[in-house]
Amino acid sequence: MREIDPNQTNRAEAFRLWMQAPMPMVTLTKTLDVTHLVRLSRRHGCGFNLLLCWCIGRAASGVPEFFLLPAGEKMLRYDRLALSVVVETGDGGITTCDVPFSEPFSRFHADYLALTERAARSGEMIDRSADCMVIGTSALIQTELDSAVNIYAGCYNNPFVIWGKYREILLSRKYRKPRIKASLPVSFQFHHTQMDGAHAARFLENLQACIRGLEL
Repeated sequence: MREIDPNQTNRAEAFRLWMQAPMPMVTLTKTLDVTHLVRLSRRHGCGFNLLLCWCIGRAASGVPEFFLLPAGEKMLRYDRLALSVVVETGDGGITTCDVPFSEPFSRFHADYLALTERAARSGEMIDRSADCMVIGTSALIQTELDSAVNIYAGCYNNPFVIWGKYREILLSRKYRKPRIKASLPVSFQFHHTQMDGAHAARFLENLQACIRGLEL
């Protein structure tokens, strides 16, 4: 992480317009086709949310604005991304765990399992915000969601992705094995100083492509 001059970036005008705005966050909602992820999860015994988090990191890594963070009166630039996941602890509470994004998937998979297990066992937050640009996530799998709008506290300007339980739809009964499609609405919140709607839309398109193209 290092502080940079926003006037030397393509976000100079956005920094001037939105850093002092009372509500600078924007939320976009998109329904994703996650059929491939559901099949991979079942075939390989790999958690659906783990797979989705990797795809989010992979999609974000293709949008340079994700490596910028507006913080107070500063603009920070990072070289790495991390995914923050909510973890249930042994005493019934929750904590957060930042998992650095990495390729190939196998490395992220191992880090995700080890770090979330450590967070669940210790109950302590695992924070990588000093060396990684953190993308927040929240999986509310207790119910299906159509959309979600996160709070804005003014101290956490990081992008945030929220989703609920995926929906499965029976497409055809003509085959011996029914064909199922799975869909998942996701809500993506971002600070307008960090990126514009076009950058966010590119991220969501990247995310859908990563989901369809993931190979384990």
